[in-house]
Amino acid sequence: MLKKRIAFIGPGAMAEAMIAGLLKQKLAKPSFITAAGPRAERGEELTRRYGIATTTDNATAAHEADVVVLSVKPQRLTEVMKGLKGMRPDAPVISIVAGASLRKLSAGLKHKSVIRSMPNTPGRIGQGITVWATSRETTEEQRLVARSILGALGDEVFVEDEGYLDMATALSGTGPAYVFLFTEALIDAGVHMGFPRRIAERLVLQTLKGSAAFYEQAGNHPATLRNEVTSPGGTSAEAIYYLERAGFRTAISRAVWAAYQRSLELGKEKPGHLPEVEAPGGA
Repeated sequence: MLKKRIAFIGPGAMAEAMIAGLLKQKLAKPSFITAAGPRAERGEELTRRYGIATTTDNATAAHEADVVVLSVKPQRLTEVMKGLKGMRPDAPVISIVAGASLRKLSAGLKHKSVIRSMPNTPGRIGQGITVWATSRETTEEQRLVARSILGALGDEVFVEDEGYLDMATALSGTGPAYVFLFTEALIDAGVHMGFPRRIAERLVLQTLKGSAAFYEQAGNHPATLRNEVTSPGGTSAEAIYYLERAGFRTAISRAVWAAYQRSLELGKEKPGHLPEVEAPGGA
């Protein structure tokens, strides 16, 4: 039990996932959690579900908290930070706002102990992964608290170099969108062949779940596993040949790169830790 008063500024889906995870893992009591946002009806909904306190006053919620979690939309961040004055100096601020750098957060809040994180959508069912970094002023105790709170969403990875956060945004943060699109394409391909959609969905879902579990258990490189199921002149070899001709790998690489560039744009940061290179696959 953390025994910390935690304020969530922005009671959206990811904030709710963190609240649910904290309560499920018995890391916090409902009476120690407050969610603040502009819509009173959303607060009432969270109170009914979890028994937590809610308010439409961000400043009061943050002022009374031992830990502040920033979970607002990137477009609203600057405005919200202006209203968060009077936070306790020893209260760490954990941000899950995409593209918001430690420098921007610290300057906007006039606060030293800042944690920047990038969770992903599966965190809403406790199966996500979050990459996070901290400001230099963040203490070891504050890091432990952050690790516990972020762990409510699933797995977590701490990195020293903040530059990895924008990369994580493009890879794991945006990653579920790639998986959902691939899943949709496979299902549609099954329907195109003649399967009823419900059967195509069942086949694809279990194939994805089973393949991921097998990959994790086998511990081999994906190429090794792919070779094992690709017989010479077989159906897998034929399918992979067409995927490669269509530029499957290049399309994925360029999509991830585009997401990475967008993350940098959201934070108005340049990738100073990287050389100026052309996007994968050419301009």
